[in-house]
Amino acid sequence: MATLLRKLCESASLKRSGSNPNPNPNPSSERAPSPLGAFDTLPADILMQIVRLVGPKHAARLSLLSKSWRSLVSDNDLWVHFLHTHHPHSALFAETALSSGYPLPTLSAQSSPRGSLQHVYALRERLPPSVVIDGGSGYCKFGWSKGSSPSGRFATFLEFGNVETPMYTRLRHFFGTIYNRMQVKPSSQPAVVSIPICHYDDTESAKASRQQLKEAIYAALFDMNVPAVCALNQGTLALYASKQTSGIAVNIGFQVTSIVPILNGKVMRKVGVEVVGLGALKLTGFLRKQMQENNISFESLYTVRTLKEKLCYVAADYEAELLKDTKASFEAVEGLFTLSKERFQTGEILFQPRLAGVRAMGLHQAIALCMDHCYSAELAVNNDWYKTVVLSGGTACLPGLAERLEKELHSALPPYISNGIRVIPPPFGVDTAWFGGTIIGSLSTFPGPWCTTKKQFRQKSKLNRIW
Repeated sequence: MATLLRKLCESASLKRSGSNPNPNPNPSSERAPSPLGAFDTLPADILMQIVRLVGPKHAARLSLLSKSWRSLVSDNDLWVHFLHTHHPHSALFAETALSSGYPLPTLSAQSSPRGSLQHVYALRERLPPSVVIDGGSGYCKFGWSKGSSPSGRFATFLEFGNVETPMYTRLRHFFGTIYNRMQVKPSSQPAVVSIPICHYDDTESAKASRQQLKEAIYAALFDMNVPAVCALNQGTLALYASKQTSGIAVNIGFQVTSIVPILNGKVMRKVGVEVVGLGALKLTGFLRKQMQENNISFESLYTVRTLKEKLCYVAADYEAELLKDTKASFEAVEGLFTLSKERFQTGEILFQPRLAGVRAMGLHQAIALCMDHCYSAELAVNNDWYKTVVLSGGTACLPGLAERLEKELHSALPPYISNGIRVIPPPFGVDTAWFGGTIIGSLSTFPGPWCTTKKQFRQKSKLNRIW
C-alpha cells in the first residue's frame, strides 16, 4: 500500500513540476504533462478503486497534490465508502438524518448531508469520543462512543440505594461508579445517557414525574462537572440504531414491555404509549416454574436465565409446534440441561399471557392497538410512519419473535393498516439502545445541537425539546 501511495505521489509531483523521467533532447517530441501523471490513462472506475485501496488518510493527502487529484478525491461516493468502512455505526444515516439535532427533519426533507462528505469525515475523525451510558431496565451498559461494544455492565441506577434514597443521590452514586470504572474524569468528555421509558402517560402527574427524573439526571452529571449532556429514552435510541427516526419502538424490559410510537424522534405520548405487564423477569420465572414441574433440577436463577437465552425461541405456529419433537440441550455451569416444549412455551406467554397466569393483552394486540391509534391520529403526510416496528431488550432477541409478531399483526389488523408492516429484530442485540447512543455521540456536529450545557440547564432553555 505504501508503494502504491508513493507511486501516486511521484506521478502527481512529476505532473506538477512538468519534468520528464526520460528527458528527450528533441523539444518537438516533448509532451505536455498529464493531469493525473502516469495514472491519467487509467479508466475512472479503476482509478477510484485504487484511491479506495489507499484509504481515507492517504486519499486526503492526494487531494493536496493537484486540482485534478482534488477533484477526483472529493467525490462524495468515495467518502460514502470510507464512512461505511471506517465508521460502521450507521454513519451516513446519522449525518443525513440526525446531524442537525432536534427537531429532526421530516422523512421527506432528509436527503444527503450538507456540504462535502470529505469534510464530514474529517470532523468525525477529529471528534473525541464521548461517554455513552445506557441506563437499562435490568442492567446498564457503558462505554465510549467510538467503541465496538460497551466497556462494562452492572446494575441499573434504580438498584442504587433503596426506596427511601432520593433519586439524585442514587444517580450521583450510579454515574460516579461508571466514571470510576471507565477511569475517566467527568469533566473531560460530554455524555450521552439512555434512560428507561417510564411514567408513560400524558397526564400532568406523569409529566411532572418525567421532569423530576430528567432534572435529577442533569443535576447529578453537571454537579460532577460533565461539560454537556444528551439524555434520550431507550426507544428513540433503538430506532436510531436501526437507521430509523420514526416508527414504533417495542422495548421488552426487565419487568414490563413498552410500545412507544415515535415520529421524527419525538415520543407521541398523545397517541398513547402502551404497556404490557410482561418482561424478562416474568419469562425467566415462567421457565423456572416449568423446569420445576418437569423435575429439571437447578441451583441458580442465573442458570435458568442462561437456558432461556440459549435454548428458547418463539414458535411461528404454537399449536403446530406442540406436535413436534423440540428437544435440545445446553451445557451450563451446573451441567447438561435438556429442554423440550419449555423452549417455545416460555416465549409464547408474550402472545398468550394467560399461560403464565397474567391478565394482560398479548404483545401483538398491544402493538396493533398502538398502530390503530397512530393511523387514526393522522399525524404526518406519510401516514405509514408507524408501520416500522423496532424491537429492543434482551428478551426481544428470542429467535422467531420478529417473524411471529409480523405474522400476528397482519392477522389482527385490516389491510389498509397492515400492508407494509415490518418488524426489525434488535440490530445490536441486548446493546441496541447503547449503540443508538454511540451514533449520537459520533456525529460530526456533536455535541452542539444535541447536548445541554450546565449554563443552559440552569436557564432551563432546552429541557423539554425531546422528552
